[in-house]
Amino acid sequence: MNSENAKKESPFLKRLEAVAADTEALLGRLLAAKPEKDELSRPGRLIDAMRYSSLGGGKRFRPFLVIESARLLKVPRQRALMAGAALECVHCYSLVHDDLPAMDNDALRRGQPTVHKKFDEATAILAGDGLLTFAFDILSRPRTHPDAAVRIELVHALARAAGVGGMAGGQMLDLAAEGRFTQSGPQRLGESKVAVLQAMKTGALLRFACQAGGILAGAGAAQRKALDRYGAAVGQAFQIADDLLDLEGDTALVGKQTGKDAAAGKATMVGALGEAGAKMRLTQLVAEAESALAPFGRAAAILIEGARFVAERHA
Repeated sequence: MNSENAKKESPFLKRLEAVAADTEALLGRLLAAKPEKDELSRPGRLIDAMRYSSLGGGKRFRPFLVIESARLLKVPRQRALMAGAALECVHCYSLVHDDLPAMDNDALRRGQPTVHKKFDEATAILAGDGLLTFAFDILSRPRTHPDAAVRIELVHALARAAGVGGMAGGQMLDLAAEGRFTQSGPQRLGESKVAVLQAMKTGALLRFACQAGGILAGAGAAQRKALDRYGAAVGQAFQIADDLLDLEGDTALVGKQTGKDAAAGKATMVGALGEAGAKMRLTQLVAEAESALAPFGRAAAILIEGARFVAERHA
C-alpha cells in the first residue's frame, strides 16, 4: 500500500471525515429556511449567506475535537455534535468578519469568493452576527444536554473563548500589532507576546473544543485539566502551522491567499522565532499535546493523531 492509500485508510482521517459529514448534516438542518415555531421569520438572503459561509467546506476540526474529547468520557455522540455545531458557528462567523475589507480584506475563502464578495458587506456582517448568536441558541437547547446547569457552563465557556478575553480580544491585539492604530507602523512582538495573542485569537476556540468534552461529561478536575492542557497545546500548534502555511503554502491548496502575513506586518511565531525556530516550537507543542493525554492511555490515540495532523497539514 502506498503512502497516499495509507492516508486514506487512516482511522484518524476516517473519524475526521465522519465528523465533518455529521456536522454538515446537522448544521444544514439547524439552518433550514423555514422559521422555527418561536421565530417570526428567517429572511432568505440572511439564511442563504449563513449557509454559504458555514456549509460545504472546511475540515470541521473544532467539532472533531469536541466529539473526540467527549468520546473519551462516554458522552452520547448527539450531545457532542450539538456542541460541536455551536462551536463551528462561532468559527465560521469569525471567518466571515475576518475577511471583511476593514479586517483582512480577503476575496477568497476555502477556494470560493468570501461572503462579502458573494453577497455584500452588510449581508456579510449580519451573517456573522447571525452565526455568533445562533451558536448560543444551539448550546441552550435541551437536546445539547438535559441538565440546564451543564448548558449554562457550556454557554459561559464558549462566550469566554469567543469574547474580549479570547478570540475577539486576540483579533484586537492582532490589528494593533499590524500598526492599525498608530503612526509608527507594525510592532515587532517577542515570543511571549505573540504567544498570548495567538492563544486568544486562535487557541481559545480550540481549547474550548476540548474543554467541552469534560463539561458535557461532568468530568472530574484531573480529566478536565488533561483535556485543557491538550487543547492549549493544539491551539498554539494550529496557529504556528497556519503561519508556516502562509509562508510556504500554495494558494490553490490552502484555499485562501497566502504570503499576506509579512506584507501586513502581522505578529507571528515565524516572525518572532524565524522559520526554523517556529518549526521546532511546533514539534514541541505536539509532544506537549501527547503528554497531556497520558492519563487516558490508548483511548486517546485518535486525539494524538489529531495533534500530529495539525502540525503536518498542507491546507
